[in-house]
Amino acid sequence: MASNKIVKVQIYKNFNPVTTINMTGATSVTYLKGVGIKKASILKEAGIVTLDDLFDYYPRRYLDRSAMKSIGTLADGETVTVVGTVIKTQLEGDLPGKARFKAWLGDATGVLELTWFRGVRYFSRSVVQGESLAVYGKVSYFGSQAQMQHPDYDRLGSNAHQVHEDECSDFELYNTGKIIPIYQTTEAMKQANLASKQMRTIIARAFEQCVPGQRENLTVSMVTDHGLLSLSEAYREIHFPSSQKRLDQARYRLKWTELFYAQLLFALRHSEIRRNKAAVKFTHSGDVTQKLYAGLPYALTDDQKHAVRDIYRDLRSGSPMNRLLQGDVGSGKTIVAMFAMALAVDNKLQSAFMAPTEILAVQHYLVMKRYFTPLGLHVGILTGKQGKKARQTVLEALSAGNLHIVVGTHAMIEHGVVYANLGLVIIDEQHRFGVLQRKALQEKAIHPHVLLMTATPIPRTLTMGVFGDLDVSVIRQKPAGRVAIKTFLKSEQEKLKVYDLLRSQIAEGRQGYIVYPLVEESEKMDLKAAVESFHELSAAVFPDLRLGLIHGQMTPDEKERVMEQFRCGEIDLLVGTTVIEVGVDVPNATVMVIEHAERFGLAQLHQLRGRVGRGEHPSICVLLYAKMTPDARERLGAMESTNDGFAISEIDAQIRGVGNILGKEQSGTLSGLRIADLNADYTIMQLARSAAFTLVEQDGQLREAQHAMIRECYLRQYHDRFALADIG
Repeated sequence: MASNKIVKVQIYKNFNPVTTINMTGATSVTYLKGVGIKKASILKEAGIVTLDDLFDYYPRRYLDRSAMKSIGTLADGETVTVVGTVIKTQLEGDLPGKARFKAWLGDATGVLELTWFRGVRYFSRSVVQGESLAVYGKVSYFGSQAQMQHPDYDRLGSNAHQVHEDECSDFELYNTGKIIPIYQTTEAMKQANLASKQMRTIIARAFEQCVPGQRENLTVSMVTDHGLLSLSEAYREIHFPSSQKRLDQARYRLKWTELFYAQLLFALRHSEIRRNKAAVKFTHSGDVTQKLYAGLPYALTDDQKHAVRDIYRDLRSGSPMNRLLQGDVGSGKTIVAMFAMALAVDNKLQSAFMAPTEILAVQHYLVMKRYFTPLGLHVGILTGKQGKKARQTVLEALSAGNLHIVVGTHAMIEHGVVYANLGLVIIDEQHRFGVLQRKALQEKAIHPHVLLMTATPIPRTLTMGVFGDLDVSVIRQKPAGRVAIKTFLKSEQEKLKVYDLLRSQIAEGRQGYIVYPLVEESEKMDLKAAVESFHELSAAVFPDLRLGLIHGQMTPDEKERVMEQFRCGEIDLLVGTTVIEVGVDVPNATVMVIEHAERFGLAQLHQLRGRVGRGEHPSICVLLYAKMTPDARERLGAMESTNDGFAISEIDAQIRGVGNILGKEQSGTLSGLRIADLNADYTIMQLARSAAFTLVEQDGQLREAQHAMIRECYLRQYHDRFALADIG
């Protein structure tokens, strides 16, 4: 953030003064003493080009002497920071995968053993005897010996050599009780002598030449009403904390500001859509809507009814619907979407329903045909692997207006797919599509109504931080008659008992699944293992049962044939990979066995579990594990403890961080956040969101004089950072 303060300084080239310039926040870091061209190029790779970038390079954590623990006071299981000196190192083993590196860290109260099993060669060169380290990790004990495995660490220098006159060593800082900022550094930065210690020195020099934050980026009323530090104070305290209280205040101010500008993008976009874009207005419900409702074999839940009302209100507004429909597995989102399609038909418009996989597209296609064909509606399907003749028939009917609804994969957005009168776009499991894929479907019509759907419950922080410009409907209730799924964690040694459970359920007339992992890095090996297991199960374990196999390498016709056989009860036990994760709906299936459950993510495990418990019969999910790590134990324990997908999503966010839940394509504002944590800062985000939306309600384009600096700051600093969030 550019400063108003102008300072006369020397430009250094190889530390020789050449001339003087006016240094501001926009000045290149090359003009700072000790940087130079080579180091500047390394800093550029880390996103640091100007002094403003340097000021915005916030510490990743802090060493506070009052929060440190001495080795003699460590307790088993706690996660702490310890400062000490490396008294000995040892490299053990030399075979690939078998080597380990150990170091012993000592302080006045004891010795802590550090062990690295990965990156052994690197750590054996980086951690050297005599060096002072701050290590951070989880403590365990082997006998009386305190240990840490793969700790984070920061070098604090050595007590053995003299420190340069303008650089106080971190160890000295620690001993004086100061709060020491620790900066994230890449390997290239460390190699260029730009480790955390050197970054502190460079940032201190930048502060001497240019005071950041003298030009505010929030109104006086915002700063006053929310009890915020001034921007210049926040910058000073975030990099050079005078106390823990002031550091907390600085972090709060910078987080509030960042989240305010992130929510400002959503507020502006929300306002702009409603002000400038017109969509076809759905004027009435008709025969199709009424007949669909009358023909339902069950009653809608209250949540489903609320969602239908939300959607109908959007479709009748005259502005483009931009709504996210989220609900747990088995909550009945598809039927809600079908009511939107029925309303589109009543208003002489086509609907396009895009699913991420062919098996899911086929599943939806069959369900919609079952409901819509008796009502006189024509439903078509478009997938990448369907025959040329079948595809051409669908394309001709679609462009002629003879198809009311088309279901498909990304094949629906390809060149040559023309819609006669597309008015409604529905994108299922939307997080599995890229931004541009979603945009391409939306561009098949002029300002169509858009409904995004997901069966992956999204944490509230993520909903507000990524989908802040969307209207959201949530379905939490399960349809009447659904029973809770019992989840059990079993080791591979208990597999035969699990197979007995499967057999007993099938003997009672039920059906089951056995799912094998399919991880991208080892996809071919995983698929081969799944196919081989299917043959072994068929021949040796369940020779008297009817087994089916399904996986991603099969053609759409083959998948559809197998799924139809399973739905009709012609297959007792379906063996497959994660292609059955979403969309398979067989109420008679009551047992889900997940092999190598420790290799699955938490959200994926929950999605797989949702394939059972879809009927009136009690259902069971068995998680079979081969190797249990602490991370796997946390995930699998969460699966045992709850069936609530929204609770699962919150736990998943805590384990993985919200930025990883939906993947890079969904990052949107997440990719632009430098200090705020959506998982931890929900309360701050609520306050910032309220302020942003209130501001835009008062001044829709930020044209008033008192909002000029907010408009300027947003356009200059935040708009590009949050650009991906521009597409819902």
